[in-house]
Amino acid sequence: FYVVGSVMEEDCDGLCWKYLVEEEKLKPDFVISTEPTNLNIYRGHRGRMEIVVKFRGVSCHGSAPERGKNAIYMAARAALEIEKLNERLKSDEFLGKGTVTISEIKSGSPSLCAVADYAQFHLDRRLTWGETKESAVAEIEEIVKGMDAKVEVLYYEEEAYTGLKYGMEKYFPTWKIEETHPVVVAGVKAFEGLFNKRPLVDKWTFSTNGVTINGYYGIPLIGFGPGNEVLAHAPNEKVLVSDLVTASAFYAAYAYMI
Repeated sequence: FYVVGSVMEEDCDGLCWKYLVEEEKLKPDFVISTEPTNLNIYRGHRGRMEIVVKFRGVSCHGSAPERGKNAIYMAARAALEIEKLNERLKSDEFLGKGTVTISEIKSGSPSLCAVADYAQFHLDRRLTWGETKESAVAEIEEIVKGMDAKVEVLYYEEEAYTGLKYGMEKYFPTWKIEETHPVVVAGVKAFEGLFNKRPLVDKWTFSTNGVTINGYYGIPLIGFGPGNEVLAHAPNEKVLVSDLVTASAFYAAYAYMI
């Protein structure tokens, strides 16, 4: 039995669990995530990845832009196609639709009187069931085909407060487990035994360490946590004391059901 309190999860989902599995050789039989679920049982969520697209143009004097090749215009054309791509991405009955959005855009030129020779944007890509890193990258590469552009999946490697530097690619796989899986069934039984009613079995909208725990390593996982994910990262975020009591009772009861 382990209780894991980890760091750097907000920067790179599941990086801490990569370290636990790869370096500490810890691979539990199952995991209960205590991320907020509003005291419901969650069994999956969409994956995500971070992609950067870099465009190279040719600069020239701004008084004669026809002599150059404006990287911003290339990026703008690609951005409009990415907006269209978002509308046609596939959907999953349980997890919902895949999405893509541009979350940041940058550009550069030798001066404000010159044609921009560099532009890039950052994509926040949410992956539903059946979508992969390869398929998501291929969709963007198809859009920028014929442009002087490079599509990259970002890599995270930062130093923790301990001084350890550890990293991974910012691709976080989609995951879900069936409602009939023993870890889900045990959760339902524990909840019913405690509260004499059936729990809502659902999914997270946001991402959790489950992308690594189950997405990469296949470790069975459910979520049950105090707090409401709707309030996560909001200025009025809070957790009710009664939620803490209820969640603690669930964790204790679960051990007798699995």
